[in-house]
Amino acid sequence: MAGLIGKKVGMTSIFDANRKSVACTLIYAEPNVVTQIKSSEPRENGKCDGYDAIQLAFDERKEKNTPQPLKGHFEKAGTSPKRKLVEFDFSTEDIELNLGDTVSVDIFEEGDFVDIVGMSKGKGFQGVVKRHGFAGVGGRTHGQHNRERAPGSIGNASTPSRVFKGMRMGGRTGNSRVKVQNLKVLKVIPEKNLLVVSGSVPGHKGAYVIIEK
Repeated sequence: MAGLIGKKVGMTSIFDANRKSVACTLIYAEPNVVTQIKSSEPRENGKCDGYDAIQLAFDERKEKNTPQPLKGHFEKAGTSPKRKLVEFDFSTEDIELNLGDTVSVDIFEEGDFVDIVGMSKGKGFQGVVKRHGFAGVGGRTHGQHNRERAPGSIGNASTPSRVFKGMRMGGRTGNSRVKVQNLKVLKVIPEKNLLVVSGSVPGHKGAYVIIEK
């Protein structure tokens, strides 16, 4: 599906036509540059990508911090080095794109519903209460010393003599790819490259997000 790469600016709220406050997220999406066009049809050199896709690039990157192969990749598209590269499928859109072209927030309209992908906030190693919502074992009476946030039993004894896969235990929380679906586009501000969508978006302020139509 078609889309854009952007950055999460933060959250705010606006009033709708019924004077009701609606929580929303601001996303900054400067024009993305087309850096590669993949095709399922064989090219002149006989090579074939096997699928149709448009690679978009976003966010300026220092040239000294760019690997040499990537420098050549961006030079071929006639653009400066970028930080984020994502592939999209624009086959459903009535638009023809070539290397070096740009795609802006104009592809969205107010009232559209989009899916947004981002990396959730990392919370480090957490116990079962915070990670899975365990309630603990209650009060400290009857010998329950320091057991309020303990996970409790995790398996049987000699049979099956192991812990089953998928057991809810402590571990790393957050910092994983999350997709939030069907967020409504409330406003499109092309002169400032801003997109206002309803609800919350995964990630911290300044995090990269992928907006899919």
